Amino acid sequence: MSVTDGPQRRSTHVTTTATVPLTTTQRAPALDFEALYRGSRDDVFAYVATLLRDRSAAEDVTAAAFERAYRKRDGYRPSRGSRRAWLFGIARNAALDELRRRNRSAAMTADPEDLDTALPDDEAEKAVRRAALRTALAGLAPREREIVALKFHAGLDNAELAAVLGVSPSNAGTLLHRAVTALRKAIDD
Repeated sequence: MSVTDGPQRRSTHVTTTATVPLTTTQRAPALDFEALYRGSRDDVFAYVATLLRDRSAAEDVTAAAFERAYRKRDGYRPSRGSRRAWLFGIARNAALDELRRRNRSAAMTADPEDLDTALPDDEAEKAVRRAALRTALAGLAPREREIVALKFHAGLDNAELAAVLGVSPSNAGTLLHRAVTALRKAIDD
């Protein structure tokens, strides 16, 4: 019997039903916050310390940034950037909040001190180069210091820099190139 040869009948012998969800969107995998913390805590601290120039304030702001990130962990969207870029965006906002609270502009310091190692005499050349770099960094504009800190302290790539700064990846690369060029010029002078 074909479909057009008479009334259609329903099957009365159905024993199972198939259910299909109405939406086919999948939830993003849960953010492994502990792994993110362990892999980024030192970099976040170095970046924040660079912006704040105050070790104890950097510790407080780093803790506040991780607290904010933990509270907002369900809001992380992989489509908007890497986990590190998301975290550094939160850390940047926390540091800028602290700077606003202090009512002063961001200034970059040198690398956070490594209190566990002493400077041997044979590393005097490295010490001279570090001092020249610190002086050159201090002469950069705050935005350039921030870009250098994000790239070299935090180890972010250009796409992550772009996500943190709110610019396109090509613009982030251009800003980084200009900052490094200005830094090299200042060191050479």
